[in-house]
Amino acid sequence: VFNAKTAELLSHHQVEIQQKFPKEGWVEQDPKEILKSVHECVEKTCEKLQQLNIDITNIKAIGVSNQRETTVVWDKTTGEPLYNAIVWLDLRTQSTVERLLKRIPGKNKAFFKCRTGLPLSTYFSAVKLRWLLDNVEEIRQAVDDGRAMFGTIDSWLIWSLTGGKNGGVHCTDVTNASRTMLFNINSLEWDPELCQFFDIPMEILPKVRSSSEIYGLMKICPSLKSGALTGVPISGCLGDQSAALVGQMCFQDGQSKNTYGTGCFLLCNTGQKPVFSEHGLLTTIAYKLGRDKPVCYSLEGSVAIAGAVVRWLRDNLGIVNTSQEVEKLAAEVGTSYGCYFVPAFSGLYAPYWEPSARGIICGLTQFTNKNHIAFAALEAVCFQTREILDAINKDCGIPLNQLQVDGGMTNNKLLMQLQADILCIPVVKPSMPETTALGAAMAAGAAEGVGIWSLNPGDLTAVTCERFEPQINPEESEFRYARWKKAVMKSMGWETSEAPSNG
Repeated sequence: VFNAKTAELLSHHQVEIQQKFPKEGWVEQDPKEILKSVHECVEKTCEKLQQLNIDITNIKAIGVSNQRETTVVWDKTTGEPLYNAIVWLDLRTQSTVERLLKRIPGKNKAFFKCRTGLPLSTYFSAVKLRWLLDNVEEIRQAVDDGRAMFGTIDSWLIWSLTGGKNGGVHCTDVTNASRTMLFNINSLEWDPELCQFFDIPMEILPKVRSSSEIYGLMKICPSLKSGALTGVPISGCLGDQSAALVGQMCFQDGQSKNTYGTGCFLLCNTGQKPVFSEHGLLTTIAYKLGRDKPVCYSLEGSVAIAGAVVRWLRDNLGIVNTSQEVEKLAAEVGTSYGCYFVPAFSGLYAPYWEPSARGIICGLTQFTNKNHIAFAALEAVCFQTREILDAINKDCGIPLNQLQVDGGMTNNKLLMQLQADILCIPVVKPSMPETTALGAAMAAGAAEGVGIWSLNPGDLTAVTCERFEPQINPEESEFRYARWKKAVMKSMGWETSEAPSNG
């Protein structure tokens, strides 16, 4: 909960959602657990506000932000999900992608780029939805019976919170729609030809709206004891990366932010015209802050594995018990001692779009220990960001002179310093890291009919920031970056689809 005048964070609550890995490369979440976590966070945040003697009837609007490509299909008559949500970095759709590629002239991954801004990849929702239709009998049946609804997590939440099977609103916003591969980013409508290509029935798709308007009112939920927010408009909806761009107030052309979450996402605002990348970046919708407001576009570089590499060191290798310890381990050595880590657990995303890559740790010697591996893992996040920044600089022609950052991993000071060293430009971090939530709140508060938050740059409170200046010489930075690129080359072409399957 934020103060609409000062953008100050008043109260918050977080719950970690369980990821399920039923098979290698598969990543799922339970849509009901996601909804329950939202109820719990609302409940706890309201309790904390009451402890601070803040009247919860002062909450005037609700914003939603979500992981953009995570896909869910549910039954509108029962309100139940028909399968677990397939998470954005899931790889099960590799064979679906290969099958679809065969139907494209010259097997060109970029064939639909001028309409969607995206290459054909396992990443986007359309191929996940295609997999669900091909493999889950309940979903096929529900589509035939006219009971199925498709959405990304924002749609599932808005539908559920505005009444679910009793009149819930089935909608999404332009930023989330632009990540499905079914949406034309020029006409701002679902594209009939793309739906035909993926063979997806248009009637299961949500209605696409702007990122800032009243979609519906919060209905009382049995699991929400207080009923406090009943009747409050849900009026902001932005995919997480767009929300962070808004929260960082990157409203001018050329302003960029990098969010360090599970993955890493660098977005550069390109204004009211889509810029198509020559260097492996995505063209995506940044925001449309009102029904009659113009749409703004951005160039985006996506890295699949950032915070997830720290989680992997914790959960899979067990070299730390908490994510915070990785910083401590790495700081003890202050160097990777020639060890390089390419965390291509889900293939490589931007700028390569190489699904055959797999994670590698190389340059190991008898001297290498867990501290060096921890350091190399943090460095990997920084090198991946550098690759994307290089691509954005080439596409935009105006090199960035500083990088605005946010997201959970930015609490790691060592990581932020490393990032400045590897980019050779200052890294600037707002003292309030919850930028994604702030962006969703700003969109909700600024909506027509709510009108409690001004998005006028003059009215926005300047945020206090921490700056990290580069501290190593550029030659050393270039040397380490070149070695990293060599490691990336070695990670490619690892998986071939011809391998005998053991599943």
